[in-house]
Amino acid sequence: MFTNLCLDKATKCCYNINQRIRVYAKGCAAMSAFTDNLRRLRNENGFSQKEVADRLGMTRQAYSLYETGKRRVDVENAKHLADIFGVTLNELGYADAPYPQYSGIAPVNTQRLPLLGRVACGKPIFDEITDTYIDAAADIKADFCLVCKGDSMINARIYDGDIVMIQRTDIVENGRIAAVAVGEEVTLKRVFYYPDKQFLELRAENPAFESLVFSNSELDDVRILGRAVAFTSLVR
Repeated sequence: MFTNLCLDKATKCCYNINQRIRVYAKGCAAMSAFTDNLRRLRNENGFSQKEVADRLGMTRQAYSLYETGKRRVDVENAKHLADIFGVTLNELGYADAPYPQYSGIAPVNTQRLPLLGRVACGKPIFDEITDTYIDAAADIKADFCLVCKGDSMINARIYDGDIVMIQRTDIVENGRIAAVAVGEEVTLKRVFYYPDKQFLELRAENPAFESLVFSNSELDDVRILGRAVAFTSLVR
């Protein structure tokens, strides 16, 4: 009986897996039709990817993910695309391109944040980046992004190449990670400020790096740009 029960469970499990595979395959087929339509309509209308991306207010790289099916097209952008190509959503194929629906999984609403530059996680540096935006979850309260360079913040799980979202403010609580301008350069560190002693410590999250300390008149060259509120990282 135990053997039969195990076999019954295994059969049911295989059935559920196969059912999910069929649902996923159906969604993938519909998405493939949608991306094919997207490429075909763009070519028929004589648009480059950059021209369509400009009309949508995004980068060409971000738009290209639509055509490869690696990024979900939200309803608003689908409507914009339909308007650009002079077709309906059905003709675009959007209504026939659902993503597989699973419990606890939902589409992520996004916002576009300006990427201002590369910021040091060691000695302060700043390499400016212009006309570049990053898609971030809409519920992240941030004003701009910075690309991290260096490994002084690895114990806070912030690695070289990670993108940190910054909420603009000139005051942060002690212990918060912040983007801090030191003269013309910028660094990402935990901030500890003691106004009664006129002393500021910018502390790394890696014991191999010493803190940056400033006191008295040295503080005139230091300015808090904002607090770190989120970051994106590659799976390592």
